[in-house]
Amino acid sequence: MLASLLPGTASVAHVTLLQRAWQPSPLLGAIFGRPRAAVNGCASHPPPPLLPVARCAGPPGSGKGTQAPRLVKEYCLCHLATGDMLRAAVRAGTSLGKEAKKVMDSGGLVSDEIVVGLIQENLSSPACAKGFILDGFPRTLPQARKLDDMLASSSAPAIDAALNFQIDDALLVKRITGRLFHPASGRSYHTEFNPPAKEMTDDVTGESLIRRSDDNEATLTKRLASFRASTAPVLEYYRQRGVLAAIDAAAGIDDVNAAVFGVVEQATAKHGQSKAP
Repeated sequence: MLASLLPGTASVAHVTLLQRAWQPSPLLGAIFGRPRAAVNGCASHPPPPLLPVARCAGPPGSGKGTQAPRLVKEYCLCHLATGDMLRAAVRAGTSLGKEAKKVMDSGGLVSDEIVVGLIQENLSSPACAKGFILDGFPRTLPQARKLDDMLASSSAPAIDAALNFQIDDALLVKRITGRLFHPASGRSYHTEFNPPAKEMTDDVTGESLIRRSDDNEATLTKRLASFRASTAPVLEYYRQRGVLAAIDAAAGIDDVNAAVFGVVEQATAKHGQSKAP
C-alpha cells in the first residue's frame, strides 16, 4: 500500500487503489471479458472492481496485513506482492525473471519497467479473473504514473478510488514495537492487542517467538522520514484526481474492514455492479 504523511497532518496514510473491471485486450487476454469457473468458492460473486492494492516500503502497522487477505477472500482477488512476483519469475526462468535475476545478483534494484511488466504478465492468470491486490507498488510518483500508463495501454480504465488508511504516529509506534512473530509459521502476535497465551511462546507449537530487529522506535522514525518524502507526492497525485477516500485505521479491525468494503461496494455500484448476497 502506498503510505505517506500528508502535509500538515499527524497521521501515516496507507493507500489502497481501486479500479473497475475492464474488458479484455489483446495484450492481457480476456481477464474480465467472459464467465469464469468458481475461484475459491466465489462463483456467486459478479466481477468486482479491479483492485490494485499498492503498498509502499514505508512503515507497516496501519492494518494492511489484516485487510488485504479479507479483500482477497471476500472479492475473490489474487494477491500480487512485488517480492513474490520477482521470485516466481526468477524460478520460472521467464525473460523478465532473467532480467530481474541479473540485477538482483549484482546487488542492484529491479527497475520499475520490470516490475510493471511482471504485473502485466500476472493479470492474465485465472486467479486474477475478478481482480487483484497489488502489494509493494507503486511507492513513488514515477511508479504511479508508469502503472497508469500500463493500464491505459492495456485498455484498462483509470483508477476509480484510493483508500487512505490514516493512523497517528504514536499509535503506529505502539503497534510496531509490540509485534511478535513465530519464524517457522509466520504467525504473528502483539504484546497488547493479540498476546500469546504464554509470554513470548507460540500458542500452537510452544516454540519461542521473536521480535524483528527493526521493530523499534528509532528505526521506525528514520523510516517514516524517508517514507513521507517519497510518497507524499503519490497521495497528492491521487488527491488531485479526486479519488482519495479516508479510512480511520485507528479504529477496530471490524470497523476498518466495514469502511474498506464500503468503498469497494460504492465503486462497484457506481459501475452498475454489486456483490451477490
